[in-house]
Amino acid sequence: MKRETMPSWLELLLATQFFTTCANHLLASRNECNLFCTQCETKPAAFCNYCRSSDHSTHRVIQIRRSSYHDVVRVSEIEDIFDVSDVQTYVINSARIVFLNERPQLRASSVPICKAPTSSTHSCETCSRVLLDAFRFCSLGCNLRGLNMEAGMQAMVGNNPRSNGMDHVARIDNVGSSTTNDQNSCNDKNYEEPPPKRVARHRRKGIPQRAPFF
Repeated sequence: MKRETMPSWLELLLATQFFTTCANHLLASRNECNLFCTQCETKPAAFCNYCRSSDHSTHRVIQIRRSSYHDVVRVSEIEDIFDVSDVQTYVINSARIVFLNERPQLRASSVPICKAPTSSTHSCETCSRVLLDAFRFCSLGCNLRGLNMEAGMQAMVGNNPRSNGMDHVARIDNVGSSTTNDQNSCNDKNYEEPPPKRVARHRRKGIPQRAPFF
């Protein structure tokens, strides 16, 4: 369900470092900062369960999880506030998840190490990572970058309203020039070449005579 093309909290979510120790509850157990509030755009944006009870009890909070040392979020926690239909999903512990940011693609001898099966023909439009299914992006970060590029292209088109008119004029000029060239070529074919000029031959003045000897 699409609510907002680019929510204001998305960039903050992607730039936040999670799974650090909460500075407000250093002595408490399970004090890792793995929660994010979509309503409070303040720093630090990550907080623990104790902070949630005191400061975000009535707010919309999503939990960040880890998969292969990378931050992920469950689709069920974010799909109603941000459209993730273009992002590749994975199933972990019977739950669909998406990665927050682009993952590094390790290479050895110019051959990708971590890649999807060779039968896949889908790839991320932003980082070119091979995808398992027919999605456009591999993560929320690549999705955001793709949205920014699309917005930039639309802004360029909107700032040049005369582009269509100029293209039309250019097409007319091209048609006119091609027509002129065709007419010139026709005139060249119909033009008759003049007959060759006759070269006047000079007659010899006479038989040369030797000078007399003295």
